[in-house]
Amino acid sequence: MSGAENAPPKTTSGAPRRGMSGADTPHRAMITVAAIGATLLQSLDQTIANVALPYMQGSFSASFDEITWVLTSYITAAAIMTAPVGWLAGRFGRKPLFISCIIGFTIASMLCGAAQSLPQIVAFRLLQGVFSAALVPLSQATLLDIYPPHRRGFAMAIWGMGVMIGPIMGPTLGGFLTEYYNWRWVFYINLPFGLLAAAGLLIFLPGGRQNDGSRFDWLGFAVLSTGIGALQLMLDRGQTLDWFSAREIVIEAILAGLGFYLFAVHLFSARRPLLRPMLFRDVNFLSGLVLMFAVGTVLVSSLSLMTPWLQVMSNYPVETAGLVMAPRGLGNLAAIMLCGRLATRVDPRYLAAIGLILLCASFYIMTGWTPDVAQGTLILTIVLQGFGLGLVFLPLQILAFATLAPELRTEGAALFALLRNIGAAIGVSVTSTVLARNTQALHEVIGASLTPFNRALAAVGAFDPNTHHGMALLDQVVNQQAAIIAYMNDYVLLICTTLPAVLLLLLMRKPPRGAAVEAEPVE
Repeated sequence: MSGAENAPPKTTSGAPRRGMSGADTPHRAMITVAAIGATLLQSLDQTIANVALPYMQGSFSASFDEITWVLTSYITAAAIMTAPVGWLAGRFGRKPLFISCIIGFTIASMLCGAAQSLPQIVAFRLLQGVFSAALVPLSQATLLDIYPPHRRGFAMAIWGMGVMIGPIMGPTLGGFLTEYYNWRWVFYINLPFGLLAAAGLLIFLPGGRQNDGSRFDWLGFAVLSTGIGALQLMLDRGQTLDWFSAREIVIEAILAGLGFYLFAVHLFSARRPLLRPMLFRDVNFLSGLVLMFAVGTVLVSSLSLMTPWLQVMSNYPVETAGLVMAPRGLGNLAAIMLCGRLATRVDPRYLAAIGLILLCASFYIMTGWTPDVAQGTLILTIVLQGFGLGLVFLPLQILAFATLAPELRTEGAALFALLRNIGAAIGVSVTSTVLARNTQALHEVIGASLTPFNRALAAVGAFDPNTHHGMALLDQVVNQQAAIIAYMNDYVLLICTTLPAVLLLLLMRKPPRGAAVEAEPVE
């Protein structure tokens, strides 16, 4: 064979083809640091804003269900923009896209920090989510490319550590910045990370392959985006507008249903759809998608419920609340490391089932929380919750991708990320809405028995309903008790969402030996 035949194919930019330069990539360590920095940007911003939500709520004079738009707008935009990442990387090149997304994410973060109203910060978080969608998949693909095949396991371990550092650091760092500076610094902190990551990739990352002739299913993407966006708007604004009594909610519900219906029809009728229908013929993968959606609904919503509980109900300082929430990430990391050792020895279905049961157990414990619950109990429950989530994620990937054709894994990974993000956005919206409605309804139920004719109350001078001071104190107590029961109801709802997902494991086949190594990680 001639030397010309042995030479690696060249791209328009002169760089070797994707995946063929791992053995001799220069500056590998610097590229790794920059790529992990980009991953850290995305994973950090998913959790760092949680502890600052009550402070944002006060700054913008927003209700609890309105301030959760800060979370859902980010997640929804990231979910929608996950689909075209592969096409954009092929069309414009991975390096330009990667650097552009980091710079765009950093600018959007600065705008979030400078926002002066609720609509502004929601719009800027939406923009931040658009740019964040590509950061994790591009960093993962970059590390797979620059490392030779025999070191890709090490590369994915490093990448996984970067993904996990964000949830561990987020609550603690967010609490510290909010306590000693201002909640706006939760977003301003992205500036040094973003500049360093962009500079590192600009200097050290070689140019990548471009494919100008590739086609993208814009019609499928448009109807899917319409469905997701309309559904999220309906969930976010339903509580404020009294649901289907408002014309806007009816229109959004119709658009959501129409968008998902047209996407399903287009998926099975188009010549080159956004997702190949073959994906949905694999029972393991299809069951894994539904299970991932169910787990996604509790992934962020449990954090968004925990933050106001700690700060408003239990009166924890924001810094302490961040420290209390951080062990969830440690429990998650410990479970992922354990699964990595057990994945080839234990049936992943058993590990996933144990994880789901532990997750439900943590929610069951939380149904008994009161504002004076011991801090040790809080931390142990949060660690248990993180450990349960960690036991679910890695085995679920192994099970879902074990029987999927290799050529479908890239689309499968993107779809997994999409369902997880949609589930997270819906989970936050539904739990915040249910919390608000139940608090109002329970306030009426409890307050119905508190009348000026109640002699037991009149006997306690401070709570005498015949005085203005007594009525104010009674209202405060009733609000607190209504909120406690409403939180309990939300945790019961999370149990009812998670526990039935165990049944989906019965539909999944045991993966063949070695599938744990071959399965591609999801974002």
